[in-house]
Amino acid sequence: MSNPASSPSNRNTSEWLMRLQTHGYRVTAPGQAVVETISTSQHALTPLEIYEQTRAHYPRLGLVTVYRTIEKLEELNLVQRVHRPNGCQAIIAAFSGHQHLLICQQCGRVEFFNGEGDQMDLLMSQVSQESGYQVDQHWVQLFGVCRPCQQREIT
Repeated sequence: MSNPASSPSNRNTSEWLMRLQTHGYRVTAPGQAVVETISTSQHALTPLEIYEQTRAHYPRLGLVTVYRTIEKLEELNLVQRVHRPNGCQAIIAAFSGHQHLLICQQCGRVEFFNGEGDQMDLLMSQVSQESGYQVDQHWVQLFGVCRPCQQREIT
């Protein structure tokens, strides 16, 4: 398992801003604040959570700016959507390579694991045989409670 802050290769805010500008997107101060919130987060955030966190530092932020910025970041493959057990989609910084996610159901913390090995191959083979599908890709999201949240429950 890898550190959530270092797993995605493109977490650097200034790199994201440069990519947006290189692709012709105008980066306003509110948009820059949204980019910083997402690119530095270790948690899967809903658009409303992004709005609330960013607004704490940039009070004039509008919710439309959050959605537009997410859309632009998605077009550049800098973020991706993840699903939460409650049916709500959240946003995380995109990662490179073949990784899977562990998502805390309490705080939304995201950690990555590569999931490669005999057990995953065996599972894919079994699913293919049982379903008749020719499985050629997979992406796994596991949900649970992270250690910090578990420790908070104990105390």
